[in-house]
Amino acid sequence: MPVTQVSIAVENNPGSLYKATSLLEKEQINIKAIMASSGLNPVQVHMIVDDPERAVKVLEMNKFTVSTREVVAVAAPDHPGGLNAILRPLIEAKVNIDCMYPFIYLKGDEAIIILEVDKIKEAKAVLKKHWVKTYDREIFKS
Repeated sequence: MPVTQVSIAVENNPGSLYKATSLLEKEQINIKAIMASSGLNPVQVHMIVDDPERAVKVLEMNKFTVSTREVVAVAAPDHPGGLNAILRPLIEAKVNIDCMYPFIYLKGDEAIIILEVDKIKEAKAVLKKHWVKTYDREIFKS
């Protein structure tokens, strides 16, 4: 069965992405991978979810512009140069990568997600205040 990427466009302002993710939460659709960048407005958000067909229906019913695309899920070896074991064959085949992002890795019962924010000190403070565990370099230790 192919892996389907679900993509939506959201405005680049606080709460826009939350509207979409709240809809998925309400429908018990789990996001397993997500990528967004503020380089464009509207922002293009790409997701791998556990029920893409239902996610598309829910998002479209709530006026989101949605597209889907088959993607390839690959296992990269976990060592220096591991990613190159995937990139080399693609280069030789003249295959270009349009977008690349990690599948959310579970460590015990925790998913580790990287957040890029515009106010790092404030973000860390508010997360700590709400008992949200944050990591520093220990994230790289296995």
